Amino acid sequence: MLSKEIKDILRPAKQSIQSLIFRLSLPIKRLRKLPLKEFRFNYFSQNGEDGVVEEIFRRLKINSGWMVEFGAWDGKYASNTFHFLKTHPEMHAVYIEGDKKRYDDLLETTSLMHGQILPINAYITPGGNNSLDNLLGKTLVPVDFDLLSIDVDSIDYQIWEGFRMYTPKVVIIEIHSSIPLGVEYVHDGKTKWHTSFESMRKLGNKKGYSCVHHRGNMFFVRNDLLKNIGMYDLTEQKQNLFFAQKGSIYRNM
Repeated sequence: MLSKEIKDILRPAKQSIQSLIFRLSLPIKRLRKLPLKEFRFNYFSQNGEDGVVEEIFRRLKINSGWMVEFGAWDGKYASNTFHFLKTHPEMHAVYIEGDKKRYDDLLETTSLMHGQILPINAYITPGGNNSLDNLLGKTLVPVDFDLLSIDVDSIDYQIWEGFRMYTPKVVIIEIHSSIPLGVEYVHDGKTKWHTSFESMRKLGNKKGYSCVHHRGNMFFVRNDLLKNIGMYDLTEQKQNLFFAQKGSIYRNM
């Protein structure tokens, strides 16, 4: 059995090989128009979000623009956006982190990214001075920026619900995936449970988005852009197929 020290030495090589195999498989996956779940891959993310973001942006022809993510920690740890940012020098990101120590780590990352990151030290609230609308209003982020990633382990639903001045093309938001399909539940601050798939899907639909992927986080794309990623007529029932990710009525989902 290999020691922990040897495993730590070998881990970067293993990750490089896995990354190479994934990159080599992409042309075939795209030629076969495989569903988004087949593009999951982690560079910095936890549940394959890096690969899914890259594929959605490829379909939307996005190589530059703005992304917004919070809580960002150091900008890299478990980030859904840092890989794309790192590999696309014309992309910019607003990273928001409330914890002062983690924000200091974020500043260190920012110093290495040649002006691509705009760091903000704040805890996001659904309304008031620390609302996302208010904080982004002090930046150059356009109204229809490219991607919003929400992960605060609690009031994710309330933050998105109160976010009304901007219409990002793609939204990634954390839910409680253990709550069965069809059950409506919104985090109320009294339990550790996040919002359910059903309640978050309904919020997204109300705001003009459709769920296109799910694995711990739900991926929403603005309805006017669905055709650009090869998806049409995403009814509630069709979106619910993404809860278990067992199959799809569309090969290219």
